[in-house]
Amino acid sequence: MAGMMTPDPKYPELRRRRFRPIPVRMLVPNMITLLAICAGLTAIRLSTEGRMELAVAAIVFAAVLDGVDGRVARMIKGQSKFGAELDSLADFVNFGVTPGLMLYFWQLHELGNGGWIAAMVFAIAGGLRLARFNASIDDPNKPAFAANYFTGVPAPMGAILAMLPIYFAFLGVAKPPATLTAAYTLLIAFLMVSRLPVFSGKSVKMRVPPEMVLPVFVSVVFFVALLIGYPWHILSVCSVLYLMTLPWGWKSYRDHERAAAATAQGVPTPDAAAASSAPAEFAPAPSDTEDERPARLN
Repeated sequence: MAGMMTPDPKYPELRRRRFRPIPVRMLVPNMITLLAICAGLTAIRLSTEGRMELAVAAIVFAAVLDGVDGRVARMIKGQSKFGAELDSLADFVNFGVTPGLMLYFWQLHELGNGGWIAAMVFAIAGGLRLARFNASIDDPNKPAFAANYFTGVPAPMGAILAMLPIYFAFLGVAKPPATLTAAYTLLIAFLMVSRLPVFSGKSVKMRVPPEMVLPVFVSVVFFVALLIGYPWHILSVCSVLYLMTLPWGWKSYRDHERAAAATAQGVPTPDAAAASSAPAEFAPAPSDTEDERPARLN
């Protein structure tokens, strides 16, 4: 036993590496991710207690934290492979398992095994969506313009969309039949695992002119105030508008795809001209070494 306690003299660096201090900046993004997991798990508890308003609020809070942790990691250079894997686990729990269980406790349980299958399929779709995203991060065959698009609806937005029947119920709309809620849940699950191109916005380099800084602050505060004061109206409107933009994202992707094919063949086409004159916000963003990190898995 004494020999086992003695470090191997051949590899003294192993002991030094094991106890190497970890910078605080590497821990901050992971703490935000853990807070998001706590919010998702709390949403499950709240839904079992029938407090759906607070459960939905917890999921929205988790979605906000999911968007914050990656940006904080880039800002303070706290990216790590551990953080990327933890973020993937958080997304599966918060935006796959939790919304499925919430819908089951809210209405899908009325269908018995059928409702449970719908909730389970949604959760599995969230996991498959994340697994596919992880596997395609380093795809060398991906065209440059594809960086502006997700493949399928991202998991956080899928969770927000799946709870649309709950928003409507809080607005006073009659609760739909359980079969319709189950069909809608399966539709969102299909959109998550589909090959549908969806605008991502992650690669957009947005800079605010100095004269617009204060108006932007006021607009953000105004939107947050509306979300707090009229949560079900705002969530319903945003969900419906997002669903309406999905065909536009598909069309935009197809236009870029045709333009890229025409450029590769050296044949100018109207689609190529249109793509070349597309607004700058949809153009592939230039590479930035500060953004190179293990992708925050959404």
